[in-house]
Amino acid sequence: MNSGALPRKIRGFRTLFLPGLLLLSPALFSAELPARDPALNPASAGRGNYLTLKVAVIGPGDELYFWWGHIGLIIEDALSGQNGFYDWGVFSFENKNFFLNFALGRLLYSCNLTIPARTTYEGYIRTNRDITVYTLDLPPELKETIFRFAENNILPENRDYLYHHFRDNCATRIRDIIDMGTLGAFKLRYENAPGRFTLREHVRRHTWFSPFWDWSLNFWMGPGIDKPITVWDEMFLPSEIGRRIRDVTYRDSAGIERALVSSVEVLNMSKDRPKVLEEPMPSWPRGLFGGLVLAAAAALLWVLGKKNRILGKIFGFYQGLLGFFFGVAGLILFFMMFFTNHDYTFHNINIIFVNPLILAALPLGIIYGTSRSEQKRLGALRFLRILWTYVFLGALAAMAINVLWGFYQQNQITLALILPFTFVLSFFPHRIVSIRRRAKAVLSGGH
Repeated sequence: MNSGALPRKIRGFRTLFLPGLLLLSPALFSAELPARDPALNPASAGRGNYLTLKVAVIGPGDELYFWWGHIGLIIEDALSGQNGFYDWGVFSFENKNFFLNFALGRLLYSCNLTIPARTTYEGYIRTNRDITVYTLDLPPELKETIFRFAENNILPENRDYLYHHFRDNCATRIRDIIDMGTLGAFKLRYENAPGRFTLREHVRRHTWFSPFWDWSLNFWMGPGIDKPITVWDEMFLPSEIGRRIRDVTYRDSAGIERALVSSVEVLNMSKDRPKVLEEPMPSWPRGLFGGLVLAAAAALLWVLGKKNRILGKIFGFYQGLLGFFFGVAGLILFFMMFFTNHDYTFHNINIIFVNPLILAALPLGIIYGTSRSEQKRLGALRFLRILWTYVFLGALAAMAINVLWGFYQQNQITLALILPFTFVLSFFPHRIVSIRRRAKAVLSGGH
């Protein structure tokens, strides 16, 4: 059962809760596991002569956790006349302590079988997703080996595994099965071949159309995903498996060289869906644009707010909202870095300047915007300047660490967003007040 069949209340709750923590899941499904059909159990030696193995690569979906696509193994059995979709991308809300384990990065995924495979296809077609099916040319004995392996994986005692966004997911499971079918030739070809992009860059190829999530995911992910990777590592993405298997040849147990893929069939093409970029777009220009807009708004509100009380209040609330947004982002990062198994967030240099301390801007901004006491308002403004100065200097320190100490993290989009408006909020109000005071002193002296 795919997500489209879930009750509307569950889908709404999942949309709000899961995207903030589930950063790179290729696909999620409800885990109401259907009963096994005994007709698919292997009955005799030579079963591989009746089997056809296919890999279905599914394109991105609507929800955040579907943006990276999905993949599954189809096994057609001419002996029984049945076919099934083996899916290693299944999870269940009913698992014990699901939400706690989810937040802590200990999410269990399962292998599920859907019979017939057409049921799965129809769900993806209804939700406007690409479906491309690759038929594998494998000798009978290897097809039977994979069949038995898949059947063993759907047993209750074997179907669960500890999910990892990059190293162990629905795509890497299929990748390893393909390697099994080629007697290790698949991995041998790609395990040392340089990848096209880093893990972060692959993520950004899929998130470019959403500025909010593009920035947020980049902010939360640390330097561990900025290292050079191999083609083998790139196949944490279903689409990368589809890209590579068409070019693979291998020698079977009889020494015969075979092309891995014998045919490719496109079952569905999505319409009006954002395309996955062939290359990641530069991140910092959009971040810089956003930072300049925030900086211009801050400067304008400060200048006009000195003459208009309502705009003065808005200036305080504006800083409070900035503190709330970036403080919550920093709080999530702090939690993920120090209290979870989300290892792709570890050692994140962004924590230096965007962390829970920024939440202090929320009450300070409210005080500045609502207090009738000029002394309280000036006190709140003073602490706000100190807070934004800390963020601004912290961002400069993080930049220096990246440049001078060889600590490399692609956080340009975060720096480009943070630096402009924190510069304004750190120095602009202070400079305006100083200029006015000097002007008054000169005028007083003149009289």
